[in-house]
Amino acid sequence: MAGRPSVEMIREQVVTALRGVYDPEIPVDVYELGLIYEIDVDEDGFVDVLMTLTSPACPVAGQMPILVKAAVEQVSGVEAAEVELTWEPPWTQDRMSERARLQLGFM
Repeated sequence: MAGRPSVEMIREQVVTALRGVYDPEIPVDVYELGLIYEIDVDEDGFVDVLMTLTSPACPVAGQMPILVKAAVEQVSGVEAAEVELTWEPPWTQDRMSERARLQLGFM
């Protein structure tokens, strides 16, 4: 379709959108926390996100994928998004960005 942003541009904008989604218990966004494992964008603007949470007992386990999906679907050029929650591999603090570690006092 003419005028559709490139896959790379959509992916960059999806990452930007994910940086606006915060775990309510941690003052760091889901991308910097390392909760996003994969972002796949196809030529038609469909986006698949594979993500995890800090713990299976996370109180927002049901809401977080909905928040992520809504944020991704606001990106120009995205037709639709699917968000899959996984527990493999388990999330660890090693997945956090340096910025997130600094913000949370882990460095």
